[in-house]
Amino acid sequence: MNFPGLKTDCETLLYRFLESGSVRFEEFSAIWKEMKFSTIFYGKTGQLEKNNFTKEALSVACLHFLPPFTFQIRVGALYLLYGLYNAQLCQPKQKIRIALKDWQEVLEFQEELIKAQHFDAAYILRELRLQRSFHYTAMPVLLTYKLKNKVYKPALKEEFKDCSNKVTELVTSSVLEEMLNVHSHYQKMKCAISANKTQPDKALSLIKEDFAVNLNKLVLEHQQWLKDKFKKATRNDGEEEEGNGGTSQESSSERANMLAKLKAKSYSTVYEASRSRRHRQARLESSESGSDLGETKGQKSKRSKKQPRIRRNPTELRAMKNSGLKGTESDHLTMPVIREEEEEESSTEEDRPRPKRKRRRKAPS
Repeated sequence: MNFPGLKTDCETLLYRFLESGSVRFEEFSAIWKEMKFSTIFYGKTGQLEKNNFTKEALSVACLHFLPPFTFQIRVGALYLLYGLYNAQLCQPKQKIRIALKDWQEVLEFQEELIKAQHFDAAYILRELRLQRSFHYTAMPVLLTYKLKNKVYKPALKEEFKDCSNKVTELVTSSVLEEMLNVHSHYQKMKCAISANKTQPDKALSLIKEDFAVNLNKLVLEHQQWLKDKFKKATRNDGEEEEGNGGTSQESSSERANMLAKLKAKSYSTVYEASRSRRHRQARLESSESGSDLGETKGQKSKRSKKQPRIRRNPTELRAMKNSGLKGTESDHLTMPVIREEEEEESSTEEDRPRPKRKRRRKAPS
């Protein structure tokens, strides 16, 4: 995703709509105006940047419009799609990309809105269809030929998901209603074949009379337990994130200290070169000030500057070598000094041919 803050803004808007506890368009419109969400398209100068940003915004909203999100989040995502589509600055307008396999979910959602008499949401969906804002595609994302990149799967927010499970999928409201009808018909048949027409015989009572009522009660208790468990899990995740913030700071400081120690140790070590490369060997004066951890950048830059080298005559170098004295210029150097010029000068001095001695002529006797 090239626009990381976009998904966060859309989730913030949907979360505030979820807290309102309503599915009315009036509530969503008030939150939209309060957040000034229409200004999200401002600041994009180029036409290509506008198109890419608008496509990404519509894809994020369309992701929350489809299952497995709750009914209220899907309604809020529908309102968000309507607002983003009409507030975009692209000409021609970018359409909402939706796959054909997901279109059946949209039609079922529209029937559910009409059945629950949420006519404002049903009107918004009908208006989007009349504006031809949907782009029907084979895949939800754009695929490229001979491209082996993995398909991006965004992380879904757990708070927006619908708490569906196998129990609620199997024992639905229609199933419970059918079981109540069958149970009442079964009770009437037992009364018809009994001696007492008002009450069935005890020999015919093979199942509990309140079986359907107890089953409905157990399903409701299970749903409430799942909601409480989900709230507790989200609360614990928030506390763990706060705790991980402090531990991450401690671990980063420990790592910085360890790296500083390794750096100081490496600078205080001098390796001896081989005989063939001894003329390239560097001399390093180990000093405590060079391995201090609190050394500033200004001090390092001063140390990195090379000091000017004083040229000496071969006779002076030979005298210093015989006397065992060192040059004064090496006393204040703290960086490695390459001893190549001295050796070159000494080697050239040795390679020079010595002048021939003149023979003394004997005095005539």
